[in-house]
Amino acid sequence: MQRGKLLSWPEPPLEWTGHEGGVKCTSYSPNGCHIATGSEDRTIRIWDAETGDAVGKPLEGHTDWVWSVAYSPDGRHIISGSDDKTIRIWNAETGSAVDKPLEGHTDRVESVAFSLDGRHIISGSSDKKIRIWNAETGSAVGKPLEGHTSGVCSVAYSPDGRSIVSGSYDKTIRIWDAETGFAVGKPLEGHTRGVWSVAYSPDGRSIVSGSFDTTIRIWNAETSTAVGKPLEGHSDWVRSVAYSPDGRHIISGSYDTTIQIWNAETGGAAGKPLEGHTDWVWSVAYSPDGRHIISGSRDRTIRIWNAETGSEVGKPLHGHTKPVWSVAYSPDGRHIISGSFDGTIRIWNAETGSAVGGPLEEHTDWVGSVAYSPDGRYIISGSLDKTIRIWNAETGSAVGKPLHGHTKKVWSVAYSPDGRYIISGSSDKTIRIWNAKTGAVVGKPLEGHTSWVRSVAYSPDGGNIISGSSDNTIRIWNAKNGSAVGKPLEGHTDEVYSVAYSPDGRYIISGSHDKTIRIWNAETGAAVGKPLEGHTEGVRSVAYSPDGPYIISGSDDSTIRIWNTETGTVVGKPLEGHTSTVRSVAYSPNGRHIISGSDDKTIRIWDAETSSAVGRPPEGHTPFVAPNAQHTSSRSSDRGIHLSDSFSQISPRITSSIEVEPPDQEGWVRDSGGGLLYWVPHDCRSGLHSPALLTIPLTSLVRSVSLQFDEFAFGTSWTQIYNAARC
Repeated sequence: MQRGKLLSWPEPPLEWTGHEGGVKCTSYSPNGCHIATGSEDRTIRIWDAETGDAVGKPLEGHTDWVWSVAYSPDGRHIISGSDDKTIRIWNAETGSAVDKPLEGHTDRVESVAFSLDGRHIISGSSDKKIRIWNAETGSAVGKPLEGHTSGVCSVAYSPDGRSIVSGSYDKTIRIWDAETGFAVGKPLEGHTRGVWSVAYSPDGRSIVSGSFDTTIRIWNAETSTAVGKPLEGHSDWVRSVAYSPDGRHIISGSYDTTIQIWNAETGGAAGKPLEGHTDWVWSVAYSPDGRHIISGSRDRTIRIWNAETGSEVGKPLHGHTKPVWSVAYSPDGRHIISGSFDGTIRIWNAETGSAVGGPLEEHTDWVGSVAYSPDGRYIISGSLDKTIRIWNAETGSAVGKPLHGHTKKVWSVAYSPDGRYIISGSSDKTIRIWNAKTGAVVGKPLEGHTSWVRSVAYSPDGGNIISGSSDNTIRIWNAKNGSAVGKPLEGHTDEVYSVAYSPDGRYIISGSHDKTIRIWNAETGAAVGKPLEGHTEGVRSVAYSPDGPYIISGSDDSTIRIWNTETGTVVGKPLEGHTSTVRSVAYSPNGRHIISGSDDKTIRIWDAETSSAVGRPPEGHTPFVAPNAQHTSSRSSDRGIHLSDSFSQISPRITSSIEVEPPDQEGWVRDSGGGLLYWVPHDCRSGLHSPALLTIPLTSLVRSVSLQFDEFAFGTSWTQIYNAARC
């Protein structure tokens, strides 16, 4: 510190989570200290640009999606435009609404902006009009600016405040006199599809536009002529464009999930696309000093990038190519192992996050569980290919042949404390004990569960084994003779995904699909206290801290939680960063760090004391595809189409007797004879792939599906039904 100011701030986090819906829009405050974001969850949030922490509570008032946000030039106010047809003004410091909403538009408000002097607000709407408002009184100034023949997607003031530019679904850009409201010259034509976003260069001499036609165009603001050829590189709609503060670069965000930086003078791409988002990029903006870029995405995150290098600030490490199912620390804490749906095991340097050697490849299906031997010399893995494999931790080579015996998927594996034995739990409802040196089966299978065995673990003294099952119970077994110890531990109301012993062996914890964690007395089998509640979805993984005072849990709600074992209360806020199910969690041997593996294909490292992310999560697993997963209908409706088929092992497409053409360029779906069936908004088309069959998106791991028509919108044109049909 020097004179009350930090000389060097830590880099902001990789991504900021908090919105419960896609992030539609982003805006930096004029001083660069805060960022405002608007979301499908109907709220605006304010963030500290340095730390990534949320500032205050969400700004609530809109009754539908928030499409656009902007700061006033003095930073004291925020404006927002919404699907509810209104504009709202907010006090940026307190988060409270300033007076009533500005009403006048008859359709969605897609874009809002302040004039340079802060005295006026402009708004563009799907009602084809631009409106000017008095920022102080909220009253409309003059008549609406009319000329576009379709909805207005984007509006912006020129730097001198004398002109307004607008982009529309009608494929044109228009320039308006801000004082008179009259159109200046003819429309700027060149795009072949709707114009999503427009912006002025800092000197006001140029305009940039992004379009549904996947291109960016630069225009001479004085002559209204195109400058050079279109900027091409994106493979899907360009949703947002902006100039850097010095005017030398342009950024664009696209539905292809990337951000691209362009040289504003030459029109050439400046480096490779910025990749990291897992869904459409809706909004991009430069920080006032031009050093950073922010992006908001349908994946519900805000990401921050280094504008010079194009790298993410706190960027994840790459390596795996599919969701990560299991993670574990080496006994000395120097390495991390991970098992994935891609069929491989990877070893990572725990300090640097870099991959150690290549992937361990021998399994022919998903790797469901990994563990180190107590001496750290070996790694074991259990797979959906029904086998367990032993690996040399130093060389990564397979040791001997696979351990065969289970007749179905192996979900969990663990070493005995002395390293002499291995246990495994399987979909065949049994637990097996193996000789770790020879790989031979020891005794008969442990039988008693009536459904899949999801998790197994040894007691610290090696005398007992515990197992958690899809039959909702936990069982304790004598490790020497394989007999059941007492009755099943009952209390969970759904599948038990994970079990673990406390370091002293006195307690057992279990995590369940019923969203709770339970603590049990290992000697009596009785529940200790009430269930630990806090997760909003199923609990996939649980673990004790090495010294025993804390429990960690990973959940389908994408978060990790830390719990006090004595009080059963949550410690601090949830650890947020993953964008999908957290499958596996573990403490480092010294208890200082936590690791987590997720369906988002990443492994993350966390500081156990501060709950903050440490560096970049190792990433790289590819998207999940369910192999041979049965898909049947179990619900009925008077107005639904029901499907009962199988997923393809290569593609999640459902083969059904209902054949349709894929959506055409305008979104219409037709039957095999060419007749119109229904129109699909662009943001709902991700599950309708070619060839022409009804499909389910990769993210929809549902057990049944039916097409319901209770809220089906009928009409002769897509513009007539869009709002009603929006997903």
